[in-house]
Amino acid sequence: MVLKVEDLDIYQISENLSDRIWVICTKWDYFAKDTIGKQLVRAADSVSANLAEGHGRYHFNDRLNYCYYARGSLEETKSWISKAIRRKLIATEISEINHALELLPKKLNAYIGSIKKAREANKKNVQAT
Repeated sequence: MVLKVEDLDIYQISENLSDRIWVICTKWDYFAKDTIGKQLVRAADSVSANLAEGHGRYHFNDRLNYCYYARGSLEETKSWISKAIRRKLIATEISEINHALELLPKKLNAYIGSIKKAREANKKNVQAT
């Protein structure tokens, strides 16, 4: 069983993604940083932040809600990256970012599934007692 959020693979990947995005955005000119950069960094940071907050919650439904927030932030991150690519702020060949964006939705959905499974097992245990 995972005891700390830092032990979660999905958390580590999302932290790495947000750090890479930070490094990229800090090199942009003022206008790009102020418009797309701030939004992109906030969205990317929000993925791991929501995973951490949900991990610290006691009730399964709270944990799930924060996972759904993380999933929304991940979709927002993809949207901002897409804009940055179209506006030639980010090269399309950034493989580490692309890999994380392909992997995170799958891992996040699997994590949500594991929480739902644990919630159902807990319900059965409570009913059995």
